[in-house]
Amino acid sequence: MTPAHTILLLAAGAAAGIVGSAGGTASLVSYPALLAVGLSPLTANVTNAVAFVAAWPGSAIGSRTELRGQGPWLRRQAPLVVAGSAAGAAVLLLTPAPAFAKVVPYLLALAALALLLQPRATKWLASRPGGRHRLLLPVGLIAVCAYDGYWGAGAGIMTLTVLMIATAQQLVAANAVKNMVLGIADVTCCAVFVLCFPMDWPAVIPMAVGCLIGGAIGPSVTRRVPPDALRILAALAGLALAVRLWTAS
Repeated sequence: MTPAHTILLLAAGAAAGIVGSAGGTASLVSYPALLAVGLSPLTANVTNAVAFVAAWPGSAIGSRTELRGQGPWLRRQAPLVVAGSAAGAAVLLLTPAPAFAKVVPYLLALAALALLLQPRATKWLASRPGGRHRLLLPVGLIAVCAYDGYWGAGAGIMTLTVLMIATAQQLVAANAVKNMVLGIADVTCCAVFVLCFPMDWPAVIPMAVGCLIGGAIGPSVTRRVPPDALRILAALAGLALAVRLWTAS
């Protein structure tokens, strides 16, 4: 790892931390940077996941206002998040990644389209008898956290979509909760990776430092950008990453 590589990963981590904690697709920045410094796709994926653990405390610090009173809800959902993420990490380590990688662009595109249509979906769900289906949140959280543990690219958009449709929270609040949910998921899958996969620590450390800085800055971005604009930008970022991964496969 050369000094230029270290600087690139630090900068990419900071940019990804800002993008991810602000509601966008952080891997659109970080994953290509890891490939650019010579990491294999699997190592880049695992390195990306481990480095992003550092964005969790930064996002928590930057989102103190939005997270006030959310502790009990997060504690109730934590077992589902842990179970989903651990399952995804186990599948990643036990099966070949290329097969699932072919499906990833389509999952990203679906999540991005769902985020674009979120206001209509939320209104429709609220109008149904009994309101939102009680299984939507737990099943959705397990699914997106399993995805996060396996691949991770676009998990932020997917989680944000689930939270906004299932709980009807406003985007800024849902984004802050999303960061905490993915923080729990990232810690879980990274514990599996560190124990079972040889880590490229010279790549992890500078990106993690950047993620910590960017994660603390990102929530302030969501307070200054109109919610609809941020939702649309996040969805377009997801579509862009889907196209990038699809053309690369």
